[in-house]
Amino acid sequence: MAKIDEIIHTISLLSFNDFPEDVQLNILSFLTPSDISNFACTSKRFVSLCRDDPKLWFSMCQRQFGSKTLINKWGNGKISYKLLYITLFEYENLIGFWRRSGALTDSPLIFFEWGPFYLAGSKVKPSRNGSYDVIKMPFLWMGITSKGEIVNYLDPEGKVGLSTGNVMNLDDLGFVAESELLVPVNVSFMGKNHVVVEENGSAFGYSCNVLSSGNVREEEYEDLCGSPGSLPDRMMSEIYQYFANRTSPGGNGSARRQRRRERERQGRRKWGPQDYVKIPNCSPTPDRPLQGLWKGFSDDMTLEFFLVSYDDIGGIACRRVAELCKPFSAYAPVFWTSNTIFIKSPLSSEEESIYEGRMHIQPLAEADDPCEILPSSDKKAVLSMLCMNSSYDLVIADLAGSTVNPRQAEGRIWQYENGTFGFGFLRDHYVIDLRHIAQNGQVLDATDLSGD
Repeated sequence: MAKIDEIIHTISLLSFNDFPEDVQLNILSFLTPSDISNFACTSKRFVSLCRDDPKLWFSMCQRQFGSKTLINKWGNGKISYKLLYITLFEYENLIGFWRRSGALTDSPLIFFEWGPFYLAGSKVKPSRNGSYDVIKMPFLWMGITSKGEIVNYLDPEGKVGLSTGNVMNLDDLGFVAESELLVPVNVSFMGKNHVVVEENGSAFGYSCNVLSSGNVREEEYEDLCGSPGSLPDRMMSEIYQYFANRTSPGGNGSARRQRRRERERQGRRKWGPQDYVKIPNCSPTPDRPLQGLWKGFSDDMTLEFFLVSYDDIGGIACRRVAELCKPFSAYAPVFWTSNTIFIKSPLSSEEESIYEGRMHIQPLAEADDPCEILPSSDKKAVLSMLCMNSSYDLVIADLAGSTVNPRQAEGRIWQYENGTFGFGFLRDHYVIDLRHIAQNGQVLDATDLSGD
């Protein structure tokens, strides 16, 4: 016991300087950039240690993002790992589902995911082929050039697919230089849950990297931290270089391509700004098994997206994703209940009769006969059941008296053993079964339309 106390006492006397450099770098790799900046201010030696790009910042990139993307491919492997970490750290908040705000659209959902050397945003909407397939269309590409410029390209038509090569430089991009399908845009971060995508009025082909947009280049990050350098001087230099390239004869044709792109951009209508709001809770949890984004067939055999959320007072609401852009008083939720207590199986004989006596809406592609509403060929195993009484009059005062009678809104939610659920009202004779739109960071049953 005395020996253990002696070891503990010895360790407690060690300072950070006493550890080997590789141990110091490993400890620092767990800190945030702001913490590292504060730590570097404590000693001149620590300044050089914190600026060790191949060791410290590479370790930070590899630790946090190595399993998600190819960190050596970003910027063609020619940018510093410090810049890469700062950029990826900001991009990570985009991962997941966002919805269009303030305008009606047939594609309100955007799904962001990691690519090998870029961040990709895709429009996701229900298919109309009579199956659970969803349409996934390219929408936004975000990345870094080999010069460290943050670039964002919009694909309005969803026609461009990425495969190989450097996709983040207009002159190196290949398909962008030959076709004019992509539009340079700025992505402005308004906090963590709101972004604005707006066409870039600059002719440089890359995003205007200002602090308000969140897209900060490494040099500008250094300026903000107090390092020497003049942002206005660099900006004037870039402007001079741009106009010099426009008037220089010969070359590789990049100036001519850029002038052609400028004329085409001037000849079409400018792409207006669009606001997107993050959907923070898009997957179920053990405590909230119904929460998240779901897809299912309505009684008219149309595949629809649904968002189920738990409110602050303990209620559960289900809404159609296509209606989320409307004012709240303009539509009623699909269902709403203040009861969140599930009844575990086995159910009573009366409840068993309610479930067994209903037909499950199935896609025509999975049916044996071309009927609209079909009895389920194999009944799903019910894990638990929840009674709901959706009184719309209590939820939306403007709809009082204009919707169904609250006494007729009684229904059931059946949770299945596979983690999905179905719901139905007693006034109807069918069950709407819902499935996951995405799982484990991947969109399920996706049909990629890029390149069509």
